[in-house]
Amino acid sequence: MHDDRRIVEARIARFADKRLPSAVYQAYSPATITAWTAPDEPVPFTEAVTKKFSPIDIGTAWGKPWGTMWIHATGSVPPEWLDKQGRPPRGTVAELLVDPGFTGGPGFNAEALAFRPDGSTVKAISPFNAYVPVDPGEPLDLYIEAAANPDIMKSAFSPTNLGDKTTAGSGPLYRLSRVEFALRNTMVWALQQDIAVLTGLMHALPEDLPRRHEILRALERMLDAVDPEDIRGTASAGRAELREVLERPAYASAHNLIAVGHAHIDSAWLWPIRETVRKCARTFSNMIELMDRRPDFRFACSSAQQFAWIKEFYPELFERIKAKVAAGQFVPVGGMWVESDTNMPGGEAMARQFVAGKRFFWDEFGIDTPEAWLPDSFGYSAALPQIVRSSGSDYFLTQKISWNQTNKMPHHTFLWEGIDGTRVFTHFPPVDKYNSDLSGSDLAHAQSNYREKGAGTVSLVPFGWGDGGGGPTREMLAVADRTKSLEGSPTVSLGSPVEFFHRAQAEYPNPPVWSGELYLEIHRGTYTSQANTKQGNRRSEHLLREAELWAATAAVRGDVEYPYDDLEHVWRLVLLQQFHDILPGSSIAWVHQDAERNYAAVSKRLEAVIGSALTSLAGKGRKALTFNAGPYFRSGVAALGAGTVTTPDSSAPKPYRRGFVLDNGLLRVQISAKGLVTSMVDAASGREAIAPGSVGNLLQLHRDTPNEWDAWDIDEFYRRTVTDLVDLDSILPEGNDVVVTRSFGESTIVQRLSLPADSHALQITNEIDWHETEKLLKLSFPLDVHADRSASETQFGHVFRPTHSNTSWDFAKFEICAHRWVHVAETGYGVAVTNDSTYGHDIGRQARDAGGTTTTVRLSLLRAPRFPDPHTDQGRHVLRVAVRPNATIGDAVEEGYRINLTPRTVKGAVDAVEPLLQVSNPAVVVEAVKLAEDRSGDVIVRLYESRGGRARTTITPDFDYAAVEFTDLLERPVDGPADALDFELRAFQLVTLRFRR
Repeated sequence: MHDDRRIVEARIARFADKRLPSAVYQAYSPATITAWTAPDEPVPFTEAVTKKFSPIDIGTAWGKPWGTMWIHATGSVPPEWLDKQGRPPRGTVAELLVDPGFTGGPGFNAEALAFRPDGSTVKAISPFNAYVPVDPGEPLDLYIEAAANPDIMKSAFSPTNLGDKTTAGSGPLYRLSRVEFALRNTMVWALQQDIAVLTGLMHALPEDLPRRHEILRALERMLDAVDPEDIRGTASAGRAELREVLERPAYASAHNLIAVGHAHIDSAWLWPIRETVRKCARTFSNMIELMDRRPDFRFACSSAQQFAWIKEFYPELFERIKAKVAAGQFVPVGGMWVESDTNMPGGEAMARQFVAGKRFFWDEFGIDTPEAWLPDSFGYSAALPQIVRSSGSDYFLTQKISWNQTNKMPHHTFLWEGIDGTRVFTHFPPVDKYNSDLSGSDLAHAQSNYREKGAGTVSLVPFGWGDGGGGPTREMLAVADRTKSLEGSPTVSLGSPVEFFHRAQAEYPNPPVWSGELYLEIHRGTYTSQANTKQGNRRSEHLLREAELWAATAAVRGDVEYPYDDLEHVWRLVLLQQFHDILPGSSIAWVHQDAERNYAAVSKRLEAVIGSALTSLAGKGRKALTFNAGPYFRSGVAALGAGTVTTPDSSAPKPYRRGFVLDNGLLRVQISAKGLVTSMVDAASGREAIAPGSVGNLLQLHRDTPNEWDAWDIDEFYRRTVTDLVDLDSILPEGNDVVVTRSFGESTIVQRLSLPADSHALQITNEIDWHETEKLLKLSFPLDVHADRSASETQFGHVFRPTHSNTSWDFAKFEICAHRWVHVAETGYGVAVTNDSTYGHDIGRQARDAGGTTTTVRLSLLRAPRFPDPHTDQGRHVLRVAVRPNATIGDAVEEGYRINLTPRTVKGAVDAVEPLLQVSNPAVVVEAVKLAEDRSGDVIVRLYESRGGRARTTITPDFDYAAVEFTDLLERPVDGPADALDFELRAFQLVTLRFRR
């Protein structure tokens, strides 16, 4: 017998793709439609329905980019479709089909949402999910809000103006294609699902496996049984031919998949935040409609912010969601305000993601989410395990590490150990995606890719169209039904994340351990892109620290009302901006323009809070009083307090070999005629910090043309093309500074090098007018240090990374993230490099001709990618950097706070404001002082061990309190040492204290 397999497969494909779809719906009838176009931004339903709607024809072009058109659809199901009881014939269902003119896939296209006349939502309309259920016995009366969202992904990473409403144009993007009643044949639809599951399984099986051929022959018999000229009349016969192969149970050894409904909706990305609000309403309406028909269906939804939007803008939908949450179908997960980036948010901000998120879920739903859910963030800080566990959660899920370009993670289920030794049970779904459609290829990949074979048997698969594509569909549930137990396929059961985690943990009580960060070997450019967004984040984090500290001090000392509402509002806005496509700089221009406006509003609001608190604390008078919000004594002022400061004068730069020298008695810096640092010698050690034959403060310009993900990626080959920017326009003394001006390309940079009288660090202020394209600007410091690893600040501590490339894992970390400081050292001597808003760094070693090595620290100042924002980083920036020779890690921590927290001087009546508390050990850093989230007036103090070793400390409060206790991040009591004012912290331990008043 000749092999006709490929012929049969082609026959199956032609039938399934060409003949069968047209038979699913057996009758059509147009609805009556009128329309109204919103002149600019979207309007709520209550406003839209008051407008004058005009007749519109199918085929009409509509929708300027980011525009909205409302359609009013009326009519009735044709009476000839109904039986004597007014219902469609058995085996058929009446629906309304809507196609606003789809041009691509779900999530990146036109989207729509249907409303009843009372304003309640019905269901979303998107590609692959374009029907609306109708009651055949009632007249149709629906309002459909259609959004003309441009498909920016279609630009294939080429520059596009569509991401900015002012440059996107006004021509219509879409053409209205369909608004009509349709009669769906459920038998034909079911046959379609049978075929989809079996063909998907067949193609996923090895070619020599008998099961594959059995499925092929069953499908061939189905084709013979179904008359292509009467598919509806013979579909039942076709299904009968497939029944046997569909009913064969799975192997006992089959992998088990817990299928969790999901709809990963980026809180902003290739659309603005205002569109995300509508995307959430569309998708969540779909989920409610699906849950009404499928009580066994579970949908996991993270991001408290998205629930909060629905509560504010769609209160009726929110109430239905609450009912489904109570029923266990709509499952809040993650416990965070948004699915944030985890590399760049500061320690307190990372903690507040969980505080804000988990408090919202508890207050609104009575749920304490047990898992952290971050499928798509761009790498995961080694501080996260402790933060997750300190929030009261036990599990962690991510998917993004499957994007690694170089190395594959060795585990899918494991214990993840953080910098302090805390471990969290972690799962990394082997399906390698977070928006699966449960296709045969997806299920097969999950089974074959699972790395815990022999030890575990279960993994999680998140399924559903994401990014506003509508979430899971009835077709996906049909797949789940057919693969509950199907020979050759892993078993699929619908469930929730916690059901998965309980089962996985029970069967795998001693999984392997992964220690340290989950570094993503791609998207390294996100540490640098959109400098204004990153600077706004850093500034906001420190303003929040100040605002809470001084407001709490004023409330405790002066009985001033604590601004709970203002601070909650600002925190939520800052946390939103930390979403993993906003803070990383990978969104359209509109998003980052909004971010800059939001940060300006945050600054204004917090400055008002700070100003009010300082005025209250200082009193009315003419004495100069300096407030130090940092955790260290500074300029004669205690940490967290205020006093009178006498600032010593700095000395002016002195000419030296056609350049200048800065010398304050603590540090001597030589600056060449080219504006480069040729020497840095601290008085305490007398040792030179700059490597022999090298220069510091060297600006370097690289070609930056990543292969694919422009704003996201810095590809390793960028290092092969570099221009040292050594030519200058001028070098001049100006007051106590040396001012260096350079021009290159279309850009200019003015550097101010200064050495304050009491400083151990050279300070460099970079004022850059940046107009380059696809370039990367680095600032380099070659140091005379033999360091085999670098330390980079992360949340509540630091992480070590190699400076060599011994392994592929080491090599992949050619661009790394740090917060306020990096530190390189050999025994007895180190150098700290600090910054006020830069996150991207690369640190490596170079051999010297005379022997030994140089350790070079480089900061990534600016980039200029062209997608998705073609004007990324264009314009003016001010970025500050400081270099401190002969620095310990403790010095690095102190310098990091120093460059980010400038003391404030106000006029007042008092000589000092004593701190609310003091900490005896400088290794223990106070990260936050605030009043309790429950508005009880209790004082909350968050602190951590900063140097990586054991530290005993005594806390000395200077206010009245009734009791003090250890709490978790949500300020709930936890076990701790017997004395909450005198205790020992392990390395990098995070502690929250509650002083009950």
